[in-house]
Amino acid sequence: MKLFTHLLLALCIVGLSSNTFAFERDWHTQSNYQQVVTNHITLDLQVDFDKKQLIGNIVHHISFPNGYVKQLVLDTRDLDIHKVSLFTGKKWQSTRFVLGQKDAVRGSRLSIELVKNTSQVKISYNSRPQASGLQWLSPQQTAGKKLPFMFSQSQAIHARSWMPIQDTPAMRVTYSADIKTPSNLRPIMSAKNDPVWNNNGQYHFEMPQAIPTYLIAIAAGNIQHKAMSKQTAVYAEPEILDAAAKEFEDTQTMIDATEKLYGPYRWGEYDLLILPPSFPFGGMENPRLSFITPTVIAGDKSLVSLIAHELAHSWSGNLVTNATWRDLWLNEGFTSYVENRIMESVYGSKRAIMEQVLGVQDLKHNLTELPAADTILHIKIQGRDPDDAFSDVPYVKGQLFLMRLEECFGRKDFDQFLRNYFENYAFKSIDTAGFKAYISANLLNKYPGKITQIEVNQWLESPGLPKTAPQPHSDVFVKVQQQRDLWLAGKIKLNTIPTNHWTVHEWLFFINNLPPTITKKQLAQLDLAFDLTQTTNNEIAHAWLLLSIEKGYNKVNTRLTDYMVSIGRRKLIVPLYKALIKTSEGRQLAHSIYKKARPGYHPLAQGTIDALFKK
Repeated sequence: MKLFTHLLLALCIVGLSSNTFAFERDWHTQSNYQQVVTNHITLDLQVDFDKKQLIGNIVHHISFPNGYVKQLVLDTRDLDIHKVSLFTGKKWQSTRFVLGQKDAVRGSRLSIELVKNTSQVKISYNSRPQASGLQWLSPQQTAGKKLPFMFSQSQAIHARSWMPIQDTPAMRVTYSADIKTPSNLRPIMSAKNDPVWNNNGQYHFEMPQAIPTYLIAIAAGNIQHKAMSKQTAVYAEPEILDAAAKEFEDTQTMIDATEKLYGPYRWGEYDLLILPPSFPFGGMENPRLSFITPTVIAGDKSLVSLIAHELAHSWSGNLVTNATWRDLWLNEGFTSYVENRIMESVYGSKRAIMEQVLGVQDLKHNLTELPAADTILHIKIQGRDPDDAFSDVPYVKGQLFLMRLEECFGRKDFDQFLRNYFENYAFKSIDTAGFKAYISANLLNKYPGKITQIEVNQWLESPGLPKTAPQPHSDVFVKVQQQRDLWLAGKIKLNTIPTNHWTVHEWLFFINNLPPTITKKQLAQLDLAFDLTQTTNNEIAHAWLLLSIEKGYNKVNTRLTDYMVSIGRRKLIVPLYKALIKTSEGRQLAHSIYKKARPGYHPLAQGTIDALFKK
């Protein structure tokens, strides 16, 4: 068994370094990435706000790892392909191509005829307004209300909606891009960005590190720049630039802390793009330029764990990448663990533990809602949209698995294991089988008797949480719970609870752990005492509005409407819609809100909520 483990590990490393792809084939791509490898892409695109299209060319610089093949197959979705040309080292020549029938999940395969000695393939194309990976915002949907804005969201398989490409995390490419915009707007990308505004609307970008295609990102709008430190900066509309820079000024400290734990930051600059509120996620870890929701600008740094999470991806996810979307936990579980270690290092263990407790509570709630098969880390996702894999399971269950390993092997040895892991697999992809081999060779066999292979397999391949799952405990929350219980028992009044010094985490714990028997009268008392309906903290508002919907406390309805119309982050709005549509009255209100809100939501959010109303 030990010999087999070492052989499997060797095969995985060879496969990763020589593009022989020893790991499981990615079902979610129709490309022939195992026969033809794109090593570099060159983009030449115009951002057309009137047509809501990206228009231009992409050039694939290709090689043949196992010998010449006659065809290059790429992934597309809703693209118009105009012309394809080949370069053989002497000249460009046109070639034939076929755009296949559309698969509901994977889009349409683009099959291109090759000739011997083909080194580059140029495709002239344009995206369409309905591209799932792009959102085009009108001026009214921005902070400034004067100029339009566009941005991409390529994860998981949406890059193919704005580029014909081998859209799989098993592949890595470097890229360069020439982007044209109207002169009063500015594009930026997940690449090296020049902070200087170019008045002719023409910009050049270089990404010298190889990245998976879902990390290629673009945005354009009235985007200004403000430096925060020697290697960090904020890009944002001018209306929120200063507030964002102040909120996230600790980003450099986070980088320094993570480098001490897990080795050098390998990407040069680390900047943040603050997007309009319609961005459907909290953040997106696009390398060198994380995309961030403005909903975490709270004014008190209470929600900056999101920045720690996106930064942590610079090691887990961007540097070492899940080879398929079955292996999403290798990105998100590792990142959630590293995020929490960053928060502990920068803000202290009390805060880090509170965030662990809240995360586990969310996970346990999520486990009750999901089919058992979707609570497995190594999830079976073939035939389904990989967006279905995104839940608390890969994030928090994955984090708990690593916390369990830390318990078994001790922090010192486990930290060294992680540091070596990031070093050994830097700029490579890995799947769950490869990780099993790696952990067997470098932890289980190196330090025998600490944890069994049976338990490791249970964590990775079985539904739910193992009995050995860590149970984080916060003394701070014990005090909150005691005060809650005394109030509910009528032994103290609300104005005696010392909430003036509560953190957002204490508020979330308090609201989320009110008993099922809480009454509308008691909610009204809480609202009168603490003005929770009007809180400006988006996470607290979410928790309070959700509880109010569930208990029929309708005094929140005006605030609820404003909240759901002004925010497009799926984590915050989707649970509210789900709660509303459980009753006929709520469903009517949800319809009314969605009619106003839908035009401002991202296509990903629209698709999620459209599906809710069809049930």
